[in-house]
Amino acid sequence: MTKDHYPLEGVTVLDFGQVYHGPYCGFLLAMAGAHVIKIEPKTGEHLRNRGTGDIITLPFAMLNSNKKCVTLNIKTDRGKEILKKMAKKADVLMENFAPTVMDRLELGYDVMKKVNPKLIYASGSGFGRSGPHRDKLAMDLTVQAVSGVMSVTGEMDGPPLKAGAAFCDFMAGIHLYAGITTALFEREKTNEGRLVEISMEEAVYQSLGSNLGIVYNTKKAAPRTGNRHGGLSLCPYNVYESKEGHVAIICSNDAHWQRLCSAMKRPDLADEENYKRNMGRVAEMDTIDTIINDWTKTLSDEEVDQLNDKFGVPSERIRDLLEVMNDPHMHQRGALQHMDHPEMGDIVVPHSALRFPETPLLPLEPSGLIGAHNDEIYGDWLGLSMEEVGELRAEEVI
Repeated sequence: MTKDHYPLEGVTVLDFGQVYHGPYCGFLLAMAGAHVIKIEPKTGEHLRNRGTGDIITLPFAMLNSNKKCVTLNIKTDRGKEILKKMAKKADVLMENFAPTVMDRLELGYDVMKKVNPKLIYASGSGFGRSGPHRDKLAMDLTVQAVSGVMSVTGEMDGPPLKAGAAFCDFMAGIHLYAGITTALFEREKTNEGRLVEISMEEAVYQSLGSNLGIVYNTKKAAPRTGNRHGGLSLCPYNVYESKEGHVAIICSNDAHWQRLCSAMKRPDLADEENYKRNMGRVAEMDTIDTIINDWTKTLSDEEVDQLNDKFGVPSERIRDLLEVMNDPHMHQRGALQHMDHPEMGDIVVPHSALRFPETPLLPLEPSGLIGAHNDEIYGDWLGLSMEEVGELRAEEVI
C-alpha cells in the first residue's frame, strides 16, 4: 500500500540558510515535503557563486532543490515588516547566522515568538547561543580544528589533517533538521513553538567515540592513527594496496577474520592461536597489515569487489568521486539523479538520504534563480498585490 502524501506536507519553512549547514537542513525539510522558502539578499546567498564568477555552483544546486527562492533585505524597516508577516503564516524560521545577528536586527526569537507563538525558531551556529566561545567565527575547517577532529586525522608521524568532506557543516545540518522535526512533533501536543539551537562543535563530538576511548584508557591525548582504527583496538582495519588502487578492509569480529583467511587461502593464519582473537591480532598489527597488503597487491578491482560479495568480508575498493557520481546502485535507487539544470545544464544531484518507502520519492526541482519566486511568494502566498510587490522592488526591499 502506498501513501500519496509526504511527512512534512503543510509545513512552511523560512530558510535563511547559508553555505552548507543551514541549506542542508532546508534541503532535508524540502525533500520531506515541506514548503521551503529560501530567503536571500539581493546579491544572493554566498554559496551561489562563492567568488568564482560563475552564475551558480554545483553545491548550491545540490542543496537548494525544491525551494522557492526569494530576495528580502531584512536590514530595512519594510523588509523587517514583510518578514514578520511571513512569520505569521510560517511554521519554522531557520537560520545559521552568527548567534547575535538576528537579535541585532530585532528579528530574534524573543521578537518572533510574539509575532507567532507557534513558530519553531531554529538557530545553527559554530558554538551555540551561549558560552565563552559564542561569538567566535566558525567554519567547517576551524570547527574540525577546535573540536579535536584534526588532531586525530592523519598519519601517526605526520601533521594534523582535515577530513576531506565538510562533515562538521553537514552533521550540524542533520542535527538542526532533527531539532526542527522534534519541535514540530511537540507542537502537535502543546500548540506552542519553541527555540531550537545547534552547535557545530557539539554535533561532531560523539563521532570521536573511538578516539575518546583511548583518552579514557591512557589519560593521554589520542594519537593520529592514519587509516587504522581510531581506538587502535581492531585488527585488521586499514587501507591496503591493490593492483589498480587501494582497498579498505575491516574485521570487526573474529568471524570476519576467518572469512578473510579463507579468501586469502591462508588456513594457517586462521588456525594461528595468537590471531584467533581480535586483541591477539591487535598486538601483531604491523605483521598482519604486511601480510594482508602483500596479498591485496595481487588483486584486481574485480577480485577486490569479490571480497565483500563472495566471502562476506567488510571491504570496498576506494573509488574517486567521478566514479561515485555515476554509481549504478545509487542512480537505480534515485539517490543520485541527472538533472537538466537551467543554469548548469546536465548535472548529477542527490536526493535526500531520508526515505519513506510507502511514498514515491519527491521529484527533484532545480534550484531557482535569485528572487525567481518573489511574485509567487509575496503575491500568491503572502497576499500582497502586484502593486505592493512592485513597490518593494522599487524600494529595493526585494
